[in-house]
Amino acid sequence: MSKLYFRYGAMNCGKSTNLLQVAHNYEERGMRIIIIKPYTDTKGGNKIVSRLGISREVDMLLDKDENVYEEVEKYIDKNGNLDCILVDEVQFLKRDQIDQLFKIAVIKDIPTICYGLRTDFQMNGFEGSERLLLLAHSLEELKTICNCGKKALVNGRKINGKFVFEGKQVAIDKEDNIDYEALCPKCYFENKMQHENEVK
Repeated sequence: MSKLYFRYGAMNCGKSTNLLQVAHNYEERGMRIIIIKPYTDTKGGNKIVSRLGISREVDMLLDKDENVYEEVEKYIDKNGNLDCILVDEVQFLKRDQIDQLFKIAVIKDIPTICYGLRTDFQMNGFEGSERLLLLAHSLEELKTICNCGKKALVNGRKINGKFVFEGKQVAIDKEDNIDYEALCPKCYFENKMQHENEVK
């Protein structure tokens, strides 16, 4: 039986780069993969874009109401068997879609490797990530560091270069003057306290 993997980390820990490297490794050995990402992730359009400047078109863009299991079945019927499925920005998928990825790994016997964030800029969980933390056979943290040099665990959202701590859960990096910064918990709380003092 194949496994469902969740590789998670704070912003800029190399998730997309790792995904593209895994895709290359499979294909270098003559194996067939597909790359999936949710429509919600508008960054790069229909491409996976790494901070290193590497990009690649995805094979499947998923809407929040689509059944991943059925879409993968259709893809296999049309194109042949798969050796691996790679999913980027998995935090944006719905709970049912994570269940469907789990079913693909178990029933279709296809290794399914998911990459995404564990928490948002308010340290709340994403629906897709929360379900993966419960179901994935394998959990792997991809690490990065805060500006202070400590391990980054959380994500800070900036608008026009200033940290914000209110707003919608989903706002895409590099759109509408939004940026994200990986932070250690101490720096997160220091920035939050500074923000709260400024808005008083």
